[in-house]
Amino acid sequence: MRQRCGVLWAALLLAGSAAHAQQMPPVQYAELGACMLESGATIESCRLGYRTFGTLDAARDNAVLFPMWFTGRSGDVGALVAPGPGHFVDTSKFFVIVVDPFGNGVSSSPSNSKAQHGTAFPVFTIRDMVRAQQRLVRDTLHLAHLRAVVGESMGGMQCFEWAVDAPAMMDRAVSIVGSPQLTSYDLLVWSAEKEALESDRAYMSGRYKANPALPLVSYLHQMNLSSPEFRVDHTTREQFPEYLRHTGTEMHTGTDANDYLRQLQAVLSQDIAHGGDIFGVARLVQAKMLIINAQQDHMVNPIPALSFAKLIHAQTVVLQSDCGHMAPGCEINTISPVIDQFLAQK
Repeated sequence: MRQRCGVLWAALLLAGSAAHAQQMPPVQYAELGACMLESGATIESCRLGYRTFGTLDAARDNAVLFPMWFTGRSGDVGALVAPGPGHFVDTSKFFVIVVDPFGNGVSSSPSNSKAQHGTAFPVFTIRDMVRAQQRLVRDTLHLAHLRAVVGESMGGMQCFEWAVDAPAMMDRAVSIVGSPQLTSYDLLVWSAEKEALESDRAYMSGRYKANPALPLVSYLHQMNLSSPEFRVDHTTREQFPEYLRHTGTEMHTGTDANDYLRQLQAVLSQDIAHGGDIFGVARLVQAKMLIINAQQDHMVNPIPALSFAKLIHAQTVVLQSDCGHMAPGCEINTISPVIDQFLAQK
């Protein structure tokens, strides 16, 4: 399974409105050499994949970084980043850099590293992702400043980290169903997936020959991705056996299990205060922030983001849809104009 909730959001978006056809630009790579991590370990032959959409203006001040969601790849972004209204970012106005985070199988990952393959690949954090992205922006794209950083889910977590780790590098940040700091419930949800993955005999302590299906991981992820009401409304009792079969076999055809584990560990690390004082960290933020969360999100609890918004006097939107963590896709017509207006402000 490619556990890509954002792909589901994109599908919901396309189902609800006319899709804007656009040519998918090729993936490019930033070769970063060695990437030192918070742990003291190093990613060798470190590289970041990315795709660019739209045109960088003459003033070079319309660049928007869009870090991808959990297990998402830049090629998955679909109509969420496209020309015109009705999207997360309008590429007729902004030069959008969609970046592949570590562990997604495109950028440096356990599955594609020759020197540190599989479980030899070091554990990394959200901050490690963001610091590599800063090097991409400065050293590869030669941009000193960004108009904004916009991200959803794990991408939203990266937005919060950007806001405190490189506060002067962007004017605005938009976190969509992200969090600055996981709650105990979030830790339970993601730790359960980690335990299910590592304890599955097919995982073989990461030394598998063929990518394992890991059905329990899939069940846990799908259970928390939406709300109980959403699942009841979209899957009848009669449809459930086929739904369960499909859900339980998805992982075998998607994300590599070691890649999944490393990104999952990064999510579990999310804490922009890094064990310190969240109030003190809030004082670091210079960018204006728009914080969008879902009231019924069972995957990423909205409370930390909304509490942080109060500390920095950020604009907030709370979605009420029973789509849960997928609410941004279900309510794209609500949030798209809000994001567009927010990014247009000087």
